[in-house]
Amino acid sequence: MAVDLTGKVCLVTGASRGVGRGVALGLLEAGATVHITGRTARNGEHPEGLDRAGSLASVLDESSKYPGRCVAHRVDHAYDVETEAVVLRVLADEGRLDILVNSAWPGYERMEEDNRFTWVDPIWQQPMWRWDAMIGVGVRSSWCAIRVASEAMARQRSGLIVNISFWAAQKFMQNVVYGVSKAAMDKLAADVAHQMREFDVAAIALYPGLVRTEEVLKNAQYFDMSNSESPEFQGRAVAHLAADPALLQKSGRVFTSADLALEYGYADIDGYQPRPNTLETA
Repeated sequence: MAVDLTGKVCLVTGASRGVGRGVALGLLEAGATVHITGRTARNGEHPEGLDRAGSLASVLDESSKYPGRCVAHRVDHAYDVETEAVVLRVLADEGRLDILVNSAWPGYERMEEDNRFTWVDPIWQQPMWRWDAMIGVGVRSSWCAIRVASEAMARQRSGLIVNISFWAAQKFMQNVVYGVSKAAMDKLAADVAHQMREFDVAAIALYPGLVRTEEVLKNAQYFDMSNSESPEFQGRAVAHLAADPALLQKSGRVFTSADLALEYGYADIDGYQPRPNTLETA
């Protein structure tokens, strides 16, 4: 079942690739105006010289297939001033902000270093950059964006804030810092929901399944891809949440993309209906 978000203004951080890219495309599919952020302006121009597919330009090119309007902003969310500025820019240009999706997440960079998958290394071999990337950028930039956007959403008495999270918030999933960061994203959504409820603004944490992002596909030999999801499937989840007239009843809670698909009656872009994970099966 398709939804229509024509007239809605969205901001998706970290949307040059991965889940953020998919969320942006899913919202464009629903007809929304979608502002996206990322550090990579064009393919092959990663600021740290990493070999990572995806860029703002590639999302802009792909956006032409959808009814929505896409606007790209080159932003490094390691810097609060840049995060704050892009939120204010969207508000100045559009006059409102209806949906904020916090997906900026450099913690997945360099999962493989020196031809070795270091994600599962013991604590004493884990590099400090992972903490800085996941907590110092991923969690901090989410809070920074919410802090600025919340005032406008409170004033307009509507809005949806989505933090991209995962089951690692609730169970150990091979990497300590990963779990800490995702638990923080869940708690951030829950407490923002509590404080913003009086303004009719909802906040939720969204758990994708195993998403066929560029980095996952590059390391596919380490994963069971049989129940994987497209990045765009995550965008359909956000779009259907935003269109739900009973959204506030969901505020403060955690949802999986696959469970929302069953509830709202939509499938992935290839027609596949992903099986929802649980705490036990994730």
